[in-house]
Amino acid sequence: MAGRNRLSDWLRRGADSGSSASSASPAERPTRPVRPARTPRGARGSRSGPDPRRDELTRAAAVAGFRLVPAAHPENYGCSCERIGCPIPGLHPVSLAWQTQASTDPQRVEDWLRTHPLANFVTATGIGHDVLDVPADAGRLALERLTADAATLGPVAAHGEERLLFFTATRGTPADEDEWWPCALDSHPETADEHPGIRWHCRGSYVLLPPARLPSGHSVQWLDGHGPDLPLPDPLPVLAILTDACAQFGYEFEPAPVAWGR
Repeated sequence: MAGRNRLSDWLRRGADSGSSASSASPAERPTRPVRPARTPRGARGSRSGPDPRRDELTRAAAVAGFRLVPAAHPENYGCSCERIGCPIPGLHPVSLAWQTQASTDPQRVEDWLRTHPLANFVTATGIGHDVLDVPADAGRLALERLTADAATLGPVAAHGEERLLFFTATRGTPADEDEWWPCALDSHPETADEHPGIRWHCRGSYVLLPPARLPSGHSVQWLDGHGPDLPLPDPLPVLAILTDACAQFGYEFEPAPVAWGR
């Protein structure tokens, strides 16, 4: 019940600003390391080119219903975009119109793969799916409990060594204006350093899809057994478990400002 009460404090904007999740001492028991899907030798973190499985994994994500669009990629220790001093190199869509361009259409995806041979890809959230984005240590703590329950078993990706991305069904789409509600956890990609706890990628947000390359030299990878072919779980049970795990590590939950390009 404690986890449910803590969760309810954060589900809607306008809640009392003093109702942040209670901090707790870091968990003492050891956790098993998260193991992303294996990558070919030399592919992970390569700055010379994309993962050899990029096209295959991108097509699989589109087939799974993840609307996607080309993104920038790390280049010469900077960003492939034309923006001087890009603050989020390799982590943002190529086009400012990414929300309207995102698609699962096979022909469009093939065209993008051909015309953007080095690109990362992002998936637009809040239409067919959401993503709950948490620190890796809290995600590892929650993962065993999540995978033990078929109702919360879903796709999970490692965003480098720092974050885990839990893909879920969406809580609302632009077609469901009356049923959609904003949440204090709503987040956007460029606010990662400012908001270290749970981030809920919903409307107006996106996440990088495997096997995107990161500026750190790491990559985004599906965890073994948690690929995009799994059904999307309801977000609220997943959020409740992740909330408890984050609280054990003392992470606080904060809202984030507007998305890149808006």
